[in-house]
Amino acid sequence: MTSPHPAAIVCVALLGLVACTHQAPDPVPAPVDSAPVIRVVTETVTVRDHDLEQRVARLELQLLDRDAQVEDLQARLDAASREVVRSMAKVQTLATRAEAASGMAEAQIVLQTLRRSARGQASPEVARAAKMLSEAAVEFDRQNYGGALYLANQAKAQASAGRSRVSGGDPSSLRPGESMFAVPLSLSTVGRCKIREGPGTTFRVLSTLDAGVRLTGISYVDQWMRVVDDSGRGGWVFYSLVQKRTDGAN
Repeated sequence: MTSPHPAAIVCVALLGLVACTHQAPDPVPAPVDSAPVIRVVTETVTVRDHDLEQRVARLELQLLDRDAQVEDLQARLDAASREVVRSMAKVQTLATRAEAASGMAEAQIVLQTLRRSARGQASPEVARAAKMLSEAAVEFDRQNYGGALYLANQAKAQASAGRSRVSGGDPSSLRPGESMFAVPLSLSTVGRCKIREGPGTTFRVLSTLDAGVRLTGISYVDQWMRVVDDSGRGGWVFYSLVQKRTDGAN
């Protein structure tokens, strides 16, 4: 048998080498995207404007104050009208000079007591009572003793109301920014609430009241009201925890 030619062997070896070098390449892995996944989260955030809340509270308190003044003026007008009717019906029973003088003296004493209690603080009742006493003196000089006595009694009522208000809220203890109501506010609690030693949640709790408790508003600082109960105990309550007392609650 004829042995293979050396050249043929070399050719076969070369063909095998070429076949090996042309095998299909290994698949290249796809690049991995390493960028983070972004998730959009929607959340509702309530932003509270403390200054705006305080302004709204002050306006509400001032509105209560104005309403009370209107009611007070209306009550005074009704009282004056009734007094005029009674005076016209009793025109023959006019007050004597002594009765008028006595009434004016009593009103003056009550007014002086109010001034001492107020200790120099502005009080609307002082101005009203003083004006009525001045008018009473004019009527007394005109020998209108009935008119003088009527005005003296009105002045006495004004001074007495002011003295009651001052005793409920000592002007010497007024806090910075505290404003007195022009007339006391008739209030009641709208739910269970805490009465505190000062106008803020950081002050000590003096008592806890149930709903419907009668209170009288004396003054306010921002959103807090100084109040007294029927027994004369005072403290501070957040304004939204009380409401204007209706006639049925009196």
